[in-house]
Amino acid sequence: MDLHFGDSKPTDDERAAVDALLGPPESSWEGADRSDADLRWARGGREARDRRDLLLPGLHAINDRIGWIGEGALGYLCRRLTVPPAEAYGVATFYAMFSVKPRPATVLHVCTDLACTAAGAAALCAGVEAGLGPGVHVERSPCLGLCERAPAALAIRAGDPVRTAVAAPATVRAAVLAATAPDSVPQEPPAVAAVPQAGQEGLTLLRRVGVVDPASLDDYRANGGYTALRQAFALGPAGVVREVTDSGLVGRGGAAFPTGRKWQATASQPDRPHYLVCNADESEPGTFKDRVLMEGDPYSLVEAMTIAAYAIGAHRGFVYLRGEYPRATRRLQHAIDQARTRGFLGDDVLGQGFAFDIEIRRGAGAYICGEETALFNSIEGYRGEPRSKPPFPVEKGLFGKPTVENNVETLVNVLPILTMGAPAYAAIGTARSTGPKLFCVSGSVARPGIYELPFGATLGELLELAGVRENLRAVLLGGAAGGFVRPDELGIPLTFEGTREAGTTLGSGVVMAFDDTVPLPRLLLRIARFFRDESCGQCVPCRVGTVRQEEALHRIVARTGAEAAADIGLLREVGRAMRDASICGLGQTAWNAVESAIDRLGAYE
Repeated sequence: MDLHFGDSKPTDDERAAVDALLGPPESSWEGADRSDADLRWARGGREARDRRDLLLPGLHAINDRIGWIGEGALGYLCRRLTVPPAEAYGVATFYAMFSVKPRPATVLHVCTDLACTAAGAAALCAGVEAGLGPGVHVERSPCLGLCERAPAALAIRAGDPVRTAVAAPATVRAAVLAATAPDSVPQEPPAVAAVPQAGQEGLTLLRRVGVVDPASLDDYRANGGYTALRQAFALGPAGVVREVTDSGLVGRGGAAFPTGRKWQATASQPDRPHYLVCNADESEPGTFKDRVLMEGDPYSLVEAMTIAAYAIGAHRGFVYLRGEYPRATRRLQHAIDQARTRGFLGDDVLGQGFAFDIEIRRGAGAYICGEETALFNSIEGYRGEPRSKPPFPVEKGLFGKPTVENNVETLVNVLPILTMGAPAYAAIGTARSTGPKLFCVSGSVARPGIYELPFGATLGELLELAGVRENLRAVLLGGAAGGFVRPDELGIPLTFEGTREAGTTLGSGVVMAFDDTVPLPRLLLRIARFFRDESCGQCVPCRVGTVRQEEALHRIVARTGAEAAADIGLLREVGRAMRDASICGLGQTAWNAVESAIDRLGAYE
């Protein structure tokens, strides 16, 4: 692609896609069809540069309407935002869901990640490719967040409007139908179908899923909705931070950082404005809890974000939501719009003189954007590459301002903290891991789905609820960035400290069971390929190390004896280098699952 403003012109559809987002251009400098007289000087350049953060939505607008991003379309978007074409090209090529080369309007994403691989994704891909003609582009995709219904496929047909269809669990026939006739695909099962415990007594985070109509604000309020926000206004910002701190709530995304400390550090920063970012880009293979919450109880996230913003003094919040979650996006956008209309968002929330609003920003297929600073870069219109720390986000985060970033599950936990009180919440779980926890169970189990248990339950108790199958071979905790454990280790307590003492990790709550019909070396190769593909390439240890890891695993499959032992030694050396020297958690954890499979499971013995 030519990386300067060349002679390529946007088509009418491409121009309409950009103008629908940005409004019509005001001058020839921005691409308006007027005389060239106003090209002699730039007008509104500063204002346009301040809209750099609309680059990602602009790329989505083009990709959604056309199916790919052409040179004329990219050049027009760059003119509108005064972004150098080379930079915009770097952003467009960073994300897996975009294409800068011509392709059919319909793209069928077929998940080939761990749960779907174990459920027959390879045969599904082969059947789909044989059954579809050249009018559909088939994309072998990392995890689509539909692990409880594996194998899964997502069809996206570009147009105005863009159409999507999900086939899960997918057969060849269902996937072909989703790609060729998305409007005729049966409706997805409700979110409650992913909650085997639905309707049981004692649920906290999942108690409304399947009980309330996710589209109805009145239904949400009738089931306790917005009680916590009113309690927050009664306590005041400092009181809310104190309650969250006293509850012992820690981040549920895997890092387990104390939420109250993060909120307090941001609230105390004199630099303004403050921002709140909800990380809903749960791209860890095997994770789908945030999707279920957003699809089944979206108003709870809107309320929780409003409370968090009130506590830290933020008036603007962003939800960075996976591009592979079309239904969650629709549900959450509807909830935001209804809350704004009814006075629960806007310039004067509930008449309390507090202004706050929420904007959804869609991701576009980049696992690394789950890292908080990479997420900030993505929202700001840059490549989603992690930043060096310090400074930390509580000092300089989104747009260089103090920022709190929490994931969906962490934020939703704030509601019971305020309604039941910090002491009662802290009494759930253990002394160091308080409250309830959501676990994403998939793989070789009879009842895959989201389970809510208090911290401290054992892995065996969770798998018993899910109906683990006979001949269990291994359990992967924490997803691709986690570690394997043996069937004789099911007594591990599901707490941050318990898994750490057992030499593994809890991560975001992924629990994937595999029986002896699943070839372990193939799973390890899929994990290695995942990290190779998802490395942003910014730092050498990760960029090179993930490639070397996959190469060594390929060689080990074909070797035995001393040759295999030498490659295992190389794997250890590469793994240590990635863990010690990578900039962010992707490279630091890329070796974890492979190491645990070798040391705990004897994968290549």
